[in-house]
Amino acid sequence: MNTDQAFTPEALERFEQPRNYGPLDPWDGHARVTGPCGDTMEFWLRIADRRIAQATFTTDGCGPSRAAGSMATELAIGKLVKEASQIEQNDVLQALDGLPKEWEHCALLAVNTLKAAIRDCQERRRTAQPCGECSKTECSSKQRLANESEQDFLDRQALTQRMCQIGHKLLVMSGKGGVGKSTVSANLAISLALAGKQVGLLDVDIHGPSIPKLLGLEDGHVTMRNGEMVPMEIGDHLKVISIAFFLSSNRDAVIWRGPMKYGFIRQFLKDVAWGPLDYLVIDAPPGTGDEPLSVAQLVGHPAGAILVTTPQDLAIADVRRSVSFCEKVSMPVVGIIENMSGLLCPHCGGQIDLFKTGGGESLAREMGVPLLGRIPIDPQIVTCGDSGTPYIHHFADSPAALAFAKVVERVIASTQVAPTENRSIAN
Repeated sequence: MNTDQAFTPEALERFEQPRNYGPLDPWDGHARVTGPCGDTMEFWLRIADRRIAQATFTTDGCGPSRAAGSMATELAIGKLVKEASQIEQNDVLQALDGLPKEWEHCALLAVNTLKAAIRDCQERRRTAQPCGECSKTECSSKQRLANESEQDFLDRQALTQRMCQIGHKLLVMSGKGGVGKSTVSANLAISLALAGKQVGLLDVDIHGPSIPKLLGLEDGHVTMRNGEMVPMEIGDHLKVISIAFFLSSNRDAVIWRGPMKYGFIRQFLKDVAWGPLDYLVIDAPPGTGDEPLSVAQLVGHPAGAILVTTPQDLAIADVRRSVSFCEKVSMPVVGIIENMSGLLCPHCGGQIDLFKTGGGESLAREMGVPLLGRIPIDPQIVTCGDSGTPYIHHFADSPAALAFAKVVERVIASTQVAPTENRSIAN
């Protein structure tokens, strides 16, 4: 390969003399990540005044790995920590004026290592300075509210500090039951984790928790550590919590009124050891009742709703109420997913519109919110759900999985923009 022709001057400049190369001592955050290609990269960070004052790296990889790591450090230095955590693969590639296709994974490894170092820094400083890198004024508020008890004040502070470690909270909801909302939640969380994001999945469907079944965690049990609930983990990037983990049998019915639901959801948000997350995906029960209202009141910002519908008019009418709910609680709508949008015939490849099609798109246009995508019916989704096997992971080349991948791309792209109250995150 002719290196001079294959790589840009910006990349070549950093091949042999990468900037910010070598360990940093002392440091506030450190991470070591090995990519699918076998290259290992390390990052070290120093933080001052909520900004990245210094960033260095090393890698055992080749020239493109050095160029990508070098550029990632250059992009991070001087930025607020929260801004640096939003640097993506394309940012590095654009700054290098591109890399050949076979080397683009080096840029992904660089940003994943940078973000891992940021998370390490936040976790190390959590006890002494729970939200030192967060610019939100409510995180550092020491004022008690009128008529607020000392314990309520401490609980509110603990909840706020916990939520400030989470980049984006995504409430997956629908005004209609039976639209595949929990399946969408599970596959969305898995897809984000496969994209290298640190993800939490919270099942607040107290009366009908489905997430453990969908993920093969039916025998899971939550343990306690230092007064915190330790969630179940799938791989290195996904943490899961559900009321099902606390029930002695899958036959047990939870018969609670509103205040108990609110208290339990608050405890799941406040007392679970989520750690720093890029996303917290919250699977809510159907409707606009206690559970989604409690989430909207507790999670803080940034947060947004993903609404799931099927194409027929009956489901659309109920999801329209979900859009109104989001407006009333000042929660931006990330977008609408039209699930069960046609069945692809396994024999001829033609599409059969079992529940009509296009209803989600019409609703999105009517309500002025984005359409994230249409997911076709695939019998394997049902099979995977019953067996506890993540569908999108095992059937990545299927039409439904490819459609879902587009949805996830749009979710990631839209949540890079800070949400504005009373309007959707992306138009």
